[in-house]
Amino acid sequence: MHVLVLGGTTEARRLAESLVGALPAGARVTSSLAGRVASPKLPPGEVRVGGFGGADGLAEWLRTHRVDALIDATHPFAGTISFHAASAATAAHVPLLALRRPGWVPVDGDRWHPVGALDEAAAALPTLGRRVFLTTGRMGLAAFAGLDSLWFLMRSVDAPEGPCPARMEVLLDRGPFTLDGERELIRRHRLDVLVTKDSGGDATAPKLAAAREAGIPVVVVRRPPVPEGVPVAATPEAAVEWLAGLRG
Repeated sequence: MHVLVLGGTTEARRLAESLVGALPAGARVTSSLAGRVASPKLPPGEVRVGGFGGADGLAEWLRTHRVDALIDATHPFAGTISFHAASAATAAHVPLLALRRPGWVPVDGDRWHPVGALDEAAAALPTLGRRVFLTTGRMGLAAFAGLDSLWFLMRSVDAPEGPCPARMEVLLDRGPFTLDGERELIRRHRLDVLVTKDSGGDATAPKLAAAREAGIPVVVVRRPPVPEGVPVAATPEAAVEWLAGLRG
């Protein structure tokens, strides 16, 4: 059996660890990373880095490498590869599962402002605050580039590229983050609004609690949908069960 995991997330690494230990001798687990992070944490098993050349390229890779199951464990906002995976799996007749951590849910005290995209988040900011904690990653900063009256603390794993806000400080850091650490960032930089994608998970959730405690609004970019007809697992354990079902 050969399992291809489209990875780059904590859940993908956990899944690869589980599969390498659970599959019978001779089985292969290949994790595919997009290559957008300079120094990724590599999972066990075989690893490939880089794109496939679209849905057709991925379908050809599935056939050439005799993949028996495809698991899309990419970031919830890596929408393009998910639709390529759905198309490729259909073309190559390979079972596909999407592994998606559950999204965040607001609780009492939260001041969330849900939006559908980064440009909508940028449009909402001038009425919500002046000092922005921007945690949407280094891609897509052009959406905020014209907000010259606002100051941004932008946190990401790697340095940003392309158009950026004129008044911006970059903080290079990788989760998991702590509640005390997020409180200190809000206090030290006098942040009065948070912008985040609904990535879900625990690694970056403390910023939401810190924003709630500080009483500041949070602009939450909704995640794109999983391609229609693709089954979804919420945890690596559930993905392992799905794979076991395929094996009978």
